[in-house]
Amino acid sequence: MGQGQQETVATSLAGAVSEEISASLAPVDAELERRYPGDPGTRQPVHTVYVPGDVFAADTIRSWGRQALGLLDEHAPDAASFAAVLGLPDDLAEPVYTRVRAKLEREPIEDLRVDFEDGYQGGDEDRDAARAARLIAEAYEEGTAAPYMGIRMKCMEAAVRDRGIRTLDIFLTGLMEAGGLPHGLVLTLPKVTYPEQVTAMVRLLEAFEKARGLEPGRLGFEIQIETSQSILAADGTATVARMIQAAEGRATGLHYGTFDYSACLGVSAAYQASDHPAADHAKAIMQVAAAGTGVRVSDGSTNVLPVGTTEKVHDAWRLHYGLTRRALGRAYYQGWDMHPGHIPTRYAAVFAFYREGFEQAAARLARYANRAGGDVMDEPATAKALSGYLLRGLDCGALDNGEVARLTGLTRRDLEGFAAPRRGDLTLSGA
Repeated sequence: MGQGQQETVATSLAGAVSEEISASLAPVDAELERRYPGDPGTRQPVHTVYVPGDVFAADTIRSWGRQALGLLDEHAPDAASFAAVLGLPDDLAEPVYTRVRAKLEREPIEDLRVDFEDGYQGGDEDRDAARAARLIAEAYEEGTAAPYMGIRMKCMEAAVRDRGIRTLDIFLTGLMEAGGLPHGLVLTLPKVTYPEQVTAMVRLLEAFEKARGLEPGRLGFEIQIETSQSILAADGTATVARMIQAAEGRATGLHYGTFDYSACLGVSAAYQASDHPAADHAKAIMQVAAAGTGVRVSDGSTNVLPVGTTEKVHDAWRLHYGLTRRALGRAYYQGWDMHPGHIPTRYAAVFAFYREGFEQAAARLARYANRAGGDVMDEPATAKALSGYLLRGLDCGALDNGEVARLTGLTRRDLEGFAAPRRGDLTLSGA
């Protein structure tokens, strides 16, 4: 055979067979693309902080950072003491502590939700919603905002439905009057029990977009999972999966409500926690329902606050750190923080998680990218997970661009390419 000639191989099927199969599967192909577009590739905050609408102020973010630093100064003034409380290994003590303090000074809150639901103690809700819009708009304009900010409205149940709709209208209208919707806007719909409540939220947002001349689909929202019916419907189906579809592409996250969900199942107060078996079951269903849809899953919170004596603060820190590390290992990369004292251990857990596995992940991804051998045979799906791990570490500040580039030989654009492969790149790998 001459150079450049391709060897002819024998086949038995006519070309029409492949064409007929492709035609028959075209609806399935379209359905896969519609229902499972994959992760959006945007930054996911490591936590959501809830601040009641009646106490939210212009300096809330800075205040939380100052209070968190004050707790460190009082109860763990150096890397060694902080590491001793949390059980950090010696090689991580200084890097984690230094980065935690820097994070609290630079960006203490990644995602802030002004709360008009359970955390709201009442008052003039019209006024508080309008004030929240004004303060958030000013924060984005001045460059002092958290990367993500928004409100949690009241739910779609009959008793509070009209109030929730009005608060959302006032808040969004206030943002529009102040110059438009910020890029990091997030809305949260709590206590969702039926997919029809999600559909109602979609219709509400559609109406607002039409009234203000916004692009259709501009407004998305998170769904809070706080009732047993949101996990398992009366007919035995997974309600949360139907909720994602009912959102018509607007759902951005599923947030687990630790205490409402636990109470719904009759778990006694002393055992209501994010590591209870009932919580694990609910979050596993949420995780499977959301996989591939672009909807992200968030863990809940702990109600044990780091306040009081140093001993009590240390006990609360150990609990929160352990719960956060546990969640990260289960691929719940976001959670709720309810007190300034929680954010030092939130960031400590997140930074330790990414830094302790950084070198191994970087080496594996570098070998995969260079088609080099090694003691682990990785495939495209694993390269996706490795690059996603590094990107999340970069986004939160656990890792630096320079050290990632040095160990992988890859740019951020390269990492993003591995993190978001085409569907066929994964399915044809044999994984």
